[in-house]
Amino acid sequence: MSTPDGLLKMSELAEQSGVSAGTIKHYLREGLLPEPVRTSRNMAYYPPEFVERIRLIKRLQEDRFMPLRLIKGVIDEDPERAHALIELEDRILQRAAAAQEQGRVSRAEVRRRYEVPDNVLERLEDLEILSPNSRGYDPDEVKIIEAISRFRAGGYDERIGFTVYDAVRYREALQPLVEEEVGVLLERLVGEVDVDRAEEIIAAGTEPLRELVGAIHSKLLLDELRRATDRRT
Repeated sequence: MSTPDGLLKMSELAEQSGVSAGTIKHYLREGLLPEPVRTSRNMAYYPPEFVERIRLIKRLQEDRFMPLRLIKGVIDEDPERAHALIELEDRILQRAAAAQEQGRVSRAEVRRRYEVPDNVLERLEDLEILSPNSRGYDPDEVKIIEAISRFRAGGYDERIGFTVYDAVRYREALQPLVEEEVGVLLERLVGEVDVDRAEEIIAAGTEPLRELVGAIHSKLLLDELRRATDRRT
């Protein structure tokens, strides 16, 4: 039982924060938690605000894959900003998940709409470019399938060497860009506007960003083709 002033034993702190006593001790060693209020050599009590701090550390570690060294800096500098960051991420994910579920298309419907062989879809799933659930493909996955269908209709198929592995090249090129984009976006929004407004800004930027990336890609592609032609002349 906690003390009259609310201080918690290690076992109580572990239970309320949802992490093990070993994890809490590790956080203490790493300097992520202030020193406990000690009452004797073998007994220590911890302030109740440790509960939320530990939960925050765990979420930053598990949800954002942040190393403890960086987490310490974030929490020491501005713990409220760290909470706002997590809240914004949660809201974005909730919105995205709701949109995905509402717009899912069944496997049968995808097969009916698009000329993409089953083995191609299966290979894209093996490569984790597509990850349908029991209700089918989400809207972005449907757009990927539609794009591949149009590529194949235009002659980009296995007969001239184009396979699903070409899609992996785009994913690998885009992954570091997306990671940087998320970091910059959250850094600039969190603490500058409230969570509702930040969510609105991100939602409003989705389609323009898609168009921007596509337009830049088209321009770079044409520029590279011109350079290739110049090199041959």
